[in-house]
Amino acid sequence: MDTKNVKTAVVTGAGSGIGRAVAVELLRTGWSVALAGRRTETLEETAALVPEGACLAVRTDVSRPEDVAALFAAAVERFGRVDLLFNNAGTFGPGGVPVEELPYDAWRHVVDTNLNGAFLCAQAAYRQMKEQDPQGG
Repeated sequence: MDTKNVKTAVVTGAGSGIGRAVAVELLRTGWSVALAGRRTETLEETAALVPEGACLAVRTDVSRPEDVAALFAAAVERFGRVDLLFNNAGTFGPGGVPVEELPYDAWRHVVDTNLNGAFLCAQAAYRQMKEQDPQGG
């Protein structure tokens, strides 16, 4: 595969909502996409909306460095490069719990996903884009 001419995106939170919509639009316009999210079944639903072979579903908890490393390794193994990160994964904590009753552990999960996860994905994307030829981004 001539990876210099392949446009590849990694989309986190690709199992639903904005992440799914962006992933489907990227795929519709000719990009290869690594779909990342915590729920395998919703990633598979997203993948079923587009032609086979154009995407790769990777179960990923972006708050875990080892999951993020595995995501980018899988994307590069399958598509040869990464040109775009749509850093979209996020959580709002347990539904229906008022902020004054939110347990600290639940808040830590929000921060680990929304802040640390965004950092880990951006760091992995930057490393990969800087290393490849031509560079991505």
